Order: sequence, then structure tokens, then C-alpha cells
Amino acid sequence: MSNELRKTVAMYTLGCKVNHYETEAIWQLFKEQNYERVDFESTADVYVINTCTVTNTGDKKSRQVIRRAIRKNPDAVICVTGCYAQTSPAEIMAIPGVDIVVGTQDRTKMLAYIEQYQNERQPINGVSNIMKARVYEELDVPAFTDRTRASLKIQEGCNNFCTFCIIPWARGLMRSRDPKAVMEQAQQLVDAGYKEIVLTGIHTGGYGEDMKDYNLAQLLRDIEKNVTGLKRLRISSIEASQITDEVIEVLQQSNIVVRHLHIPLQSGSNSVLKRMRRKYTMEFFADRLNRLRVALPDLAITSDVIVGFPGETEEEFMETYHFIKEHRFSELHVFPYSKRTGTPAARMEDQIDEEVKNERVHRLISLSDQLAKKYASQFEGEVLEIIPEEPFKEMNEEGKYVGYTDNYLRVVVDATEEMVGKLVKVKIVQSGYPYNKGQFVRVLEDEQVSS
Repeated sequence: MSNELRKTVAMYTLGCKVNHYETEAIWQLFKEQNYERVDFESTADVYVINTCTVTNTGDKKSRQVIRRAIRKNPDAVICVTGCYAQTSPAEIMAIPGVDIVVGTQDRTKMLAYIEQYQNERQPINGVSNIMKARVYEELDVPAFTDRTRASLKIQEGCNNFCTFCIIPWARGLMRSRDPKAVMEQAQQLVDAGYKEIVLTGIHTGGYGEDMKDYNLAQLLRDIEKNVTGLKRLRISSIEASQITDEVIEVLQQSNIVVRHLHIPLQSGSNSVLKRMRRKYTMEFFADRLNRLRVALPDLAITSDVIVGFPGETEEEFMETYHFIKEHRFSELHVFPYSKRTGTPAARMEDQIDEEVKNERVHRLISLSDQLAKKYASQFEGEVLEIIPEEPFKEMNEEGKYVGYTDNYLRVVVDATEEMVGKLVKVKIVQSGYPYNKGQFVRVLEDEQVSS
């Protein structure tokens, strides 16, 4: 088939790592049908927009991107998928020019829907009730368009129903991927040249909660035992309640699980946590952190915090501030609370004034910057390993690349294009935040380490 006749598809992803993973999986489906992938800004036969609904802004941005695609090529098939498609299919179908809506499952039916649409010219709503889904939908990604860090989705859904969050309604309840499928895909990724794999999901640390006699700790052990050639394994996010003593033990013993955990805190005040319907107390969270530090003294702990949740007093905010300072988090993602229509928190009394929220956000961000610098400073003069990912654009100098250490320090170093995606030893000559300056030591050869 000559190139002129190949059908083209353009894709746009909004939102989280899971969505990015799934866009890659959807691309595999199109690739098998001999489609060519083109840039979203060019004219394509099919546009796939993978939407986000975590905030009201996510919905709005999703609608803007959908309209952009329709303007690009009014004759194209416009296919909308993802979380916003799952929660509000009617809203999306009401946009003139949208042809197919698929939610957060049944992605594999997308190509059949496109064919059906081309024959019948009738819009298709392929969204089904996500709350009834009980089985993990297999979507394979043997390689990524972005070539340095591979993510591997291991679970779907969440059973928590925090009061600020819409995600269970967009993703359904917790379902884990079959461990054999996880292992197979991990091996495929390593064989495709990836040195680091990031385990990801909607509630990643909950892996195995819906299985009999199997859990996250066992999955980590099994990946290490069965996947040949993997150098680094990272967990994208884990709740404090999921950091069992067994998980801590695996972290302590493993040669590939990295010294970095992202543990969402959301608030450091018990009264706020209760209103959020989070399933832990600060005492419990502190205990988990203390045990982790005993097992891994250099561990980097990053976190998410919501500031200005309904009813948050200055005292409650300061409890959060002091907790973070005391427990030396190495970096925070700070979000001002934003109302998500359809969640209990959006209907709560005592919504906090935007100015107060922003002022608190700034205080936490400057604390985060101090803590990040302090954490990085422990490694000045040390030799660490990074995987260069891309040219570093901020210092208009040629030959600078940026990559991450296993404990999530961003390091800028003199390197070459050939080193991208390889493990490279660097000496941290100047620590700092948002990045550290490194001095190239050597590239680690892919020596067969006999285990």
C-alpha cells in the first residue's frame, strides 16, 4: 500500500500519566490497522482526543481541544475518549462535529466504531457503565513514542471516594492486571531498550487488593526475579495505607526498586483529612515515614498537597506546614483546592477565599523549595547514576542533557545523543533545585550482571 493511501490519525492527551499510557496503547491499535500517526496540528483522517475530568478546568480544556480538531478538518472522524468522555458522554455528543465517544474502557472497539461511522454516518456513543466493570482491560504498549522512561499500567480504578475527587466515577472500582501480563510487558519494554519502568495506575499502590493471595510487594519481587535486564523500577504513587511492612522490606532488599516514593499527603491535619474522607491519620502517616527512613535513610519522599480545602483554618494549614517540615519531604506538588462539580466537597459550606488559598500555596511552595535544596545537598560530591532523557534547553549551551537519579534528583550534565536512555555515572558537583549540576564519569555498559 503506497503512502498516499495510508489513513492518518492525530492524537491529543490531556491529564495524567495513565492517560498518556493509554494514548500510546490506542496508537498501537491504529498502527496494527496500518494508520500513520501525524502531528495534532496537521490535517488527519481521524482525531483521537483523550480527555481529563479531574477538575472542572480539565473538562473545559478537553472541550477546547475537541473543537480545535473539528476546525482542523471538518470531514475527519472525531473520536473522544478518556475520563471526561466517561462521566459526561452526553455533554460531548452535544458538541457539533463529535462522531464517536468511548469512555475509559472498550478502547479496543474504537476502530470498529470508526468503520461503522464511515458506513452509517451516525454518531456513536460507546460509553458503558464503568461501575459494573470488574476485569482489568488489557492494553499493551510494547514501546513509547517518548523513549527514555516507560510506564507500565498495572491497575485501574479506585475504591476510596475521597470527597474532593471524581475519579472513581470516571474510572470505576479497583481492578488489578494479571501479574503474568505485567511481567510479559515489562520484559517487552526492557527488550525494546528501556532501562527504567514506572509502574502506574489510578491507585497504583492498591494493586492486588482485589486478588486472592497476591499483592504489590509480591509483584515487585516477581518483576525483579523474572524480568531480565531491568535496571530500575519506580512506583508512580502509593498511599500511606498501602506501605505495608512487606513493601518496606521489598524496598530495603531490592536491587532495582528505586529510592523514591511518591506518597500523597493531601493535608497534614487530622480534621481536614476527615472532611476529605482520607483513610489515615497523621500519626499513622508519620509512623510509615519513620519506618521507611529506618529501612532506607536516603529515601526521597515526594507528595501532593491540597491547600484551602473547604473549612481549612490557619491552624489546620499550619499543622500541614509543620508536618511537612518535620518529615523532610524532598519535593511537593501543591494544588489550591478547586471545586469539582458532582463531588461532596464542592457542596460544603466554608469554601476558602481564593486570595487566602493562593497565599497558603505560596508559603508551601517556598517550603518545598527549601526542603528540595536541603535534600539534594546531601548528595553533593557523590557519584550517582542518571538516565539522560533530553537536551537541557535552559542554559543556552550545546551538549547539556538532563536526566534523573534513582532518588529523583534532576541532573544536568555534558552528554551526547548516544547516551540518551542509557545508565550514566555522574558526580554531583553542585547541588540545587530544580536541578543539580553533574560531571560526567562514565557510561555503564550493559554488562550481564549474574544474579
